[in-house]
Amino acid sequence: MVPRGRGGALMLADALHAAPDGLAETFTLVEGLDDALTHGLARLDEERAGALEDLAAAFSGSPLADRVADSVGKILAGTVTDEHLIALAGARAALLGAAHDALLISVDTALGRTRAGWTAVPAAADAGHLLAGSRSWLRELAIAGWRGVDHELAAAAAQSVQALLADPAQRRLAVLLDGFAGELRAAAPVATLDRVPVRRWADLWTRGLLLSQDGYPASGAVPVTGRLLLLGVDLHEHPTVFQAQAHALVETGDEVRLVRTSVAAAKVDTITGPSAWRMLAGFPIFRLMAAGHRTVDVEDALLTPAGDLIWDESRATPGEAADPFTTARVRLAGATLPAVAPLDRHPAAVATPVLLEGYAASEAGFDIGGGVVLAVDHDRVPAAGPLTPAIVDASHACLGLLRWDGRWSVQPLAVQAIVKKKQVTAHVGEWANGPAEAKAAKAEAVAGTAVDVLRERAGRLLRK
Repeated sequence: MVPRGRGGALMLADALHAAPDGLAETFTLVEGLDDALTHGLARLDEERAGALEDLAAAFSGSPLADRVADSVGKILAGTVTDEHLIALAGARAALLGAAHDALLISVDTALGRTRAGWTAVPAAADAGHLLAGSRSWLRELAIAGWRGVDHELAAAAAQSVQALLADPAQRRLAVLLDGFAGELRAAAPVATLDRVPVRRWADLWTRGLLLSQDGYPASGAVPVTGRLLLLGVDLHEHPTVFQAQAHALVETGDEVRLVRTSVAAAKVDTITGPSAWRMLAGFPIFRLMAAGHRTVDVEDALLTPAGDLIWDESRATPGEAADPFTTARVRLAGATLPAVAPLDRHPAAVATPVLLEGYAASEAGFDIGGGVVLAVDHDRVPAAGPLTPAIVDASHACLGLLRWDGRWSVQPLAVQAIVKKKQVTAHVGEWANGPAEAKAAKAEAVAGTAVDVLRERAGRLLRK
């Protein structure tokens, strides 16, 4: 929340305007490694070898110094092993993690927020040969480079993915590798592409390699009982998946904590817009919370150290209505923010809830004072709710997620605006139980018929 006093708004403006020291240099190191991975560690020229040497030099004096220096030396000499690659992946994750922390600390400080520290959790059971298979494929990718990926190399992950999917404990890694391999297959042969998603593929490779290590920490979730108060809903839509992620506060005794909780369902790519909510029919309490801004009492719901509340309808009881803007004004500033999981320490993963008020809105963004116009991420405003770019551009208060992608921006989850001289409030999750606006309701009813038909046909196939 931005304090209503002018000083609080200016503190946030200063934090958003000033880049943390060393940020540009950090990204230069990451880009050098990413460029080497793009062209392949088997084909390092003088320039890319120099980039790896710069990476090793940057870690001198750190706990990773010896491992990174030794790995870079061996790779430049032509030897690429799993041990050498995990050192590179660890160094890359550490650099991006430091950038993430610097950005988030500046915002937390400006907003006067308290964030919990990360607590180590028990290691997961080793998966042995399953992880070895994924490491082998990721090693071949690094040696060949993205430009060297052909259909055969992209498809080589299939066996490892199938084996990992059979083990529920490895589902996270399996889904990541499956998606990564799918992107590579769709792009193969990559050598013919005019443009390669360098940062994204390097991010996926790094995360996959880190998750492929034996003894990676388990989730460490603990049960909590309390009252959940909604702030806003973020919708994630993929051609085959629809997910609603609620950002909320959970009151447990005298403590208030910021949490996320999500529900998702498979779908087909023809189901879009408001009708996609029908895919979440199995979560009526979640939909009631999103559409009616109802509080929810949870009992022994599992909460991870990273602030993810595992949604379980059997442990949730709906309560009274609570206005999210009032909740944010009264409770958000004093809430304890969750620690960030090690693998989520990445600038692109920054998504911290914020309440902005008293700004001047335009198509350029929100002028929050101090010469700072905060960009508005209109591309993240979904079609499955009443929020529109026009309402956002006319708003004077916004509940949103503060994000960073080379610059700070805000993703609106709800706004208050004056439209035709009337006060209007629009929330992303408002149509969870169906649109209230007549035109949208008619279109959703037509599309919803297709959803019902598809569900009935799927049920018939399963019964057979």
